[in-house]
Amino acid sequence: MELETLHRRAVEHWAARVTAVKDDQWGDPTPCTEWSVRDLVNHVVGEELWTAPLLRGKTIKEVGGQFDGDVLGDGPLERAGSASAEAVAVVDEIVPGGGRVQLSYGEEDMGEYVRQLCADHLIHGWDLAAATGGDTSMDPELVAEVGAWFAQREAMYRSGGAIGPRQSGRGEPGSDLLAGFGRASDWGPNHAALARFSAAFGSGDVDAIMARMTQDCVFESTGPAPDGQRHEGQVAVRAVWDELFGTTQDAKFTDEDTFLSGDRALVRWRFTWTNDDGSEGHVRGVDVIRLHDGLVAEKLSYVKG
Repeated sequence: MELETLHRRAVEHWAARVTAVKDDQWGDPTPCTEWSVRDLVNHVVGEELWTAPLLRGKTIKEVGGQFDGDVLGDGPLERAGSASAEAVAVVDEIVPGGGRVQLSYGEEDMGEYVRQLCADHLIHGWDLAAATGGDTSMDPELVAEVGAWFAQREAMYRSGGAIGPRQSGRGEPGSDLLAGFGRASDWGPNHAALARFSAAFGSGDVDAIMARMTQDCVFESTGPAPDGQRHEGQVAVRAVWDELFGTTQDAKFTDEDTFLSGDRALVRWRFTWTNDDGSEGHVRGVDVIRLHDGLVAEKLSYVKG
């Protein structure tokens, strides 16, 4: 496929998913675990804004920080649309003539840079659709083109930390491409529900935590030994979180790894706090979680040691 055509179609794939984002979805979690929907769109729009100056010969230093931070402003859909149109126009204009571009890691062939952009638009288009309940299908021709390019670069990308661990595919080109990019192709509502719960827990916001648990929720604590203590219902479970976050200085939970299958999840976490002498304390543990209708119904905690 001609490179300009590949780029145009990859951007159109992305743009169609952006226009489907609803007003109340910008803060929702995505398969990119560190990014909300708005963060994800902001990332890709930022890349599109960089496209013109880089293809026109500017260096990273010359562009500077003008595209740092939030580039979406008060009209994210309009900003995303104009950035996509600008990126397509400049690729159509300049790429047929070939050349080199200056990227963060040094000088690169212009065609290689554009193929990187195509991959980002295709994969992040899927991320966005999965996060918002949109169309997660991918054009087989785009999958084939990006897949052939990526096959020679996957090991390099992973060793450099640009992508996560390879997931299990389903023996189908689109699923296998997503797996190579570290995506679980079955990412869906339960993944989003778990991400929301983990974010609430990480922030220590008890109201947000309880809003993401069922009315008949159950929590089993790690102590006292050997079986822990069982707390049932919103009132009892809230009391545990109120005490934990209300009496522990700088209490913070950070997820280290997550595995989800159906309505069951395993979350490996690290809990840190500040002691009276200013030193940091921590423990590491695992939660066995059951989800129901997009909420956490059961959280059974186990701690190392």
